[in-house]
Amino acid sequence: MSRALITGITGQDGYYLSKLLLEKGYEIHGTIRRSSSINTSRIDPLISEYSKSGQLKLHYSDLLDSASLASIINIIKPEEVYNLAAQSHVSVSFKNPVYTTQTGTLGALSILETIRHSKKDIKFYQASSSEMYGGGSQEKLNEESKFDPKSPYAASKVFAHNLNQIYRDSYDMFCVNGILFNHESPMRGETFVTRKISRAVGRISLGLQTKLTLGNLDSHRDWGFAGDYVKGMWLMMQHNRPDDWVLATGETYTVKNFLEKAFNCVGLDWNDYVETSEKYLRPNEVDYLLGDPSKAKKDLRWKNETSFEQLVKIMVESDIKLAEQEKVLLSKGLLVPTWEHPKG
Repeated sequence: MSRALITGITGQDGYYLSKLLLEKGYEIHGTIRRSSSINTSRIDPLISEYSKSGQLKLHYSDLLDSASLASIINIIKPEEVYNLAAQSHVSVSFKNPVYTTQTGTLGALSILETIRHSKKDIKFYQASSSEMYGGGSQEKLNEESKFDPKSPYAASKVFAHNLNQIYRDSYDMFCVNGILFNHESPMRGETFVTRKISRAVGRISLGLQTKLTLGNLDSHRDWGFAGDYVKGMWLMMQHNRPDDWVLATGETYTVKNFLEKAFNCVGLDWNDYVETSEKYLRPNEVDYLLGDPSKAKKDLRWKNETSFEQLVKIMVESDIKLAEQEKVLLSKGLLVPTWEHPKG
């Protein structure tokens, strides 16, 4: 049985990657940060199904705690390590630049150093980001395109990306960088624009919310489905040589496009419900991102399987179900509304 360690297992990508690897028969170990509240809600179904058999095990650790990371790796001796953990919200990275930068850089460095000194051959996956490109030009971006980070988050990702290449070249380690463009799902955090939209659409369609406030509606993004992208992560680790690969759809849409598709799912016009505010604008906007996945298609036989329209539909339908549950709880007085502009 193959054994993998996943940092950031409780996040969107952590859920989909764990699910994929568990179904492939892997033994999965994941790191979670100790806190006063339980934060495993995304992976609770996986815990219920796989923890009793010992196929899924969780460990308390933190990317800033190099000793605990080294201890976990040395004890479980995984064949593969996927570093997905990060403070990944770009806007938040401007408000918490030190923490964002530390987690984005020191975590990768600690893991690489542990692997370098390990007696076991361990493959390492570093989660890079399309934000590293900066979005300054309207062109398809590939593995050779110039990085021009526009946020503390993006800068930390460039550092870890370059460091991973250095360790690969200097120590003959199996280190891969997955440069993933925006990938979404019903598991996406609710502060990210796509999920903020789908949650609002579900609530508005049931009369629980009247308005949605967003920032830049004209920014272009290459949006895919997270479930498709984690397959690409795994394929990178199975390739005969380590390298860097872009995962993207090769199509770009604006936030307005996402709004239109999402509200169309419930037969509403987004213009009647959406407001904009400078509060949600970044200090340094990334206007245009479009990826070129040609190399991944050629080398890995990977492809995006979910269209933009299908992605939006999946997210809205999931959040309508959540809104229905909220409405029941509200009717019973078991929930206090916390979203924008509640009715009543």
